[in-house]
Amino acid sequence: MLLGTLLVLFLLGGTGPASAHAALRGTDPGDGSLLKSAPRHLTLTFTESVGLLDDSFRVLDPDGRRLRTGEPRHGTGGADTARVSLPAKLDRGTYTVAWRVVSADSHPVSGAFTFSVGERSLTTATADPGPVEDPATKSLYNIARYLAYLAATVLIGTATFMAVCRPPDTPALARLLRTGWWTLLTATLALLVLRGPYETGEGPLGSLSADSLTGTLTSRPGAVLLTRLALLLAAAVHLVRLSRQRKPYGWSGAALAVGLAMTWAAGEHASAGIQVPAAMTSSALHLLATAVWLGGLTALLVTLYRAHLTPAAVTRFSRLAFACVVVLVVTGGYQSWRGLGSWEALTGTTYGRLLVLKLAAVVLLLGAAALSRRWTTRLATADVRAVVREKVPEPVGGPALPQPMESTEGPEAGDSPEPGGPEGDGPGQRRALRRSVFAEVAVGAAVLAITTLLTSTLPGRAQAEAAAGAPTVVGASVTNVPFDVGTPGGRGKVQITIDPGRVGDNSVEALVYGPDGGVAVVPELRMSFTLPAKDVGPIDAELTDKGGYWSNSFLNLPLAGTWEMKVTVRTSEVDQVSETRTVVIR
Repeated sequence: MLLGTLLVLFLLGGTGPASAHAALRGTDPGDGSLLKSAPRHLTLTFTESVGLLDDSFRVLDPDGRRLRTGEPRHGTGGADTARVSLPAKLDRGTYTVAWRVVSADSHPVSGAFTFSVGERSLTTATADPGPVEDPATKSLYNIARYLAYLAATVLIGTATFMAVCRPPDTPALARLLRTGWWTLLTATLALLVLRGPYETGEGPLGSLSADSLTGTLTSRPGAVLLTRLALLLAAAVHLVRLSRQRKPYGWSGAALAVGLAMTWAAGEHASAGIQVPAAMTSSALHLLATAVWLGGLTALLVTLYRAHLTPAAVTRFSRLAFACVVVLVVTGGYQSWRGLGSWEALTGTTYGRLLVLKLAAVVLLLGAAALSRRWTTRLATADVRAVVREKVPEPVGGPALPQPMESTEGPEAGDSPEPGGPEGDGPGQRRALRRSVFAEVAVGAAVLAITTLLTSTLPGRAQAEAAAGAPTVVGASVTNVPFDVGTPGGRGKVQITIDPGRVGDNSVEALVYGPDGGVAVVPELRMSFTLPAKDVGPIDAELTDKGGYWSNSFLNLPLAGTWEMKVTVRTSEVDQVSETRTVVIR
């Protein structure tokens, strides 16, 4: 039931906007810039290294026709840049660039921008590059990712539990091992098949293309998934051989577990950004500790329901779980610092809010774990008392020795009675332990779901770096003002360019974009400027309709400072809306 709910969560979440991990730092030419001469190249700069696709750039001319460009390559700045050459001659007007790359941690990211050569013009091209991923493909891919996490947890945790705790009856655990292995194999194959359409934004049927699969197999994410498959095959041989010989899993099994964990570290957040070697080590240890704890809990729960487990075995796992918690605290703290970058990002970014949610779930998990340790201690004490009673000899020919008796009084101070059985009753304590372990497993599954969402969300540090590195257009101020008059088709944005953006005469040009991203025609556009610090204004921009865009070549802004720009858009005889933004005049 819990697994079904979490899968529905991923299906519903799959229709939202994507959150990739490579953020665009800047473009050359800049977004909305007006150039005197045509550029020979387009260059994008990102916050981390990116992979390029055959269709990474689509450049549309002022008439909406696609230009023939060169092959996408990395620029001179390194792997965190993308560059493409343009035709030798470009007509005057506004060009639209749609781009798409794959971040170093394997998530696709896309966007669009415009630039103009000689003059700005009415363009029929749509600036919206479309969704980063197809909703159906994204949902299936996220489900496969979650199942892979879940299966790896069960596989590694169960094997560790069998090796460390040495339970007396293992057929049920052997079935759990096989289930984890087959699920991880199936999920990895699904990720390999869906990888191509996931990167290109196609539907699931795009995976049937031979070119799609070939491109995946030759890419870095494909190599990581192939490595995982090879390790799974080696793990299968290892498990079969040891099950026949009835030996513990040993160091070879531990090496395979570390190798599997590294395939996640090489394909997620840890593989990009700062301190990559330390981050990948921390990520692998974090995953291993999670798997040993939560997967071991699953094995413990199965054993408690299927077989008699000695208190000594439960105590050994309790100590192992405590060690895992220590590792999780250390590695989780490091990864949180690396991903957030600042305290403000904890509440100011989606990544930070998800991290807070995960921390809350982990606190619940630790509470359930503390309850399990309490029942483990009581169970061990009860079994020791039972053994002592069994070893008391019967007297021969002498007075009867008093036998230990269960107290008929209430529980000692600080103890709480176990529902369903008297204090000290072994079966009742086993039932309580099963319930607390089940609660741990349930909350642990939720923690894994939140972790999967975190791996597909832009880290706060990368978001801050993108904002700090966003370039400004030299000699001009470009502002995008969204609007919505509340009627069908009555929303869009106004792109306003103030050139040169300095004290004195400025030219103002405004382009209105409709809901489809294309240039829209409106009956009226008004603009005024006010400088509250100096009590100047409002100054009417006196815009004139130039047949597709609005402009005024002589707007005088007499003082430097932060001006309030009020934009009023009228879309019909009765529908209009006003929006206010600030612009800096130097």
